Amino acid sequence: METKSRVNRIQMAALLIPGLIIFSVFTVYPILRLFWVSFCDWKLDSMITQPFIGLTNYRNVFSDDTFWIVFVNSIVYTLITVPGQMMLGLFTAVLLNGIKRFSVTYRVINYLPVVTSWVIASLVFRYVFNTEGLLNYVLTKVLHLTGQNVRWLDSRWGGLSVAMMLGIWKGVGWNMVVFLAALQQVPQDLYEAADIDGGGAWKKFIHVTLPSIKGTILFAMVMLTIGGFNVFTSIKMITGGKPAHQTDTLLTWMYYKAFSTGKFGYSAALSFVMAFSLGLMAILQFKAMKNREMGGGA
Repeated sequence: METKSRVNRIQMAALLIPGLIIFSVFTVYPILRLFWVSFCDWKLDSMITQPFIGLTNYRNVFSDDTFWIVFVNSIVYTLITVPGQMMLGLFTAVLLNGIKRFSVTYRVINYLPVVTSWVIASLVFRYVFNTEGLLNYVLTKVLHLTGQNVRWLDSRWGGLSVAMMLGIWKGVGWNMVVFLAALQQVPQDLYEAADIDGGGAWKKFIHVTLPSIKGTILFAMVMLTIGGFNVFTSIKMITGGKPAHQTDTLLTWMYYKAFSTGKFGYSAALSFVMAFSLGLMAILQFKAMKNREMGGGA
């Protein structure tokens, strides 16, 4: 018996060790190395000598006016796109959950934006909202609503609004699939009981559907928050951070500081500030959902 147990442990170790080695080499070590870099004056022109400068990079991040601009941009992008995607995705899922004919076709149509390339979609949105783009052509030449082109992408909130519209459009399909799977797991007995009590469609949605899928809502919220803070391609392709980095987000600003200015130490520190912010927001979301459950139970 003891020999069999030893053999099982050896087999488990043989299966786990290769994965642990790969995880350590390609995940743990890079994170630890990046954390060390955040305390060094690590630049492209001084890759060999990396003097330790302590918390200087972190102080530079928080004293940088542009950092606060891009941080606010990331917060606003997340606060707009996350509820937008979730509400439209849940609305679409509820509609499709009640459709029997051609339901697969409707699901595929709504999911197409998810599988569309971020680069292609961003280029299309830039073409539509560019100064000489399709939208201005329609407004000036077709509808004659204005005599001159509107510079949609040349202002901070104009450029961010276009990126946020793209983010919502791209994410509705993913939320639809997630919420549709959750809706199909809600026990029908609950809806039958609500019908007996005289509950209408809205009351059933509020008192039956939402409480039954609260775990999925929390999952989607956390995942979308992480995605909102990691927005990169759409900003890079649509505005490029213009004007004067006013439309940059944390990730595009981090990329610029690392590969355009060569300040990898600053970028490393910024990455950990971003990770800490995401962790804090996730904790707050979990606590908010827990408090809501306790309040509902009371």
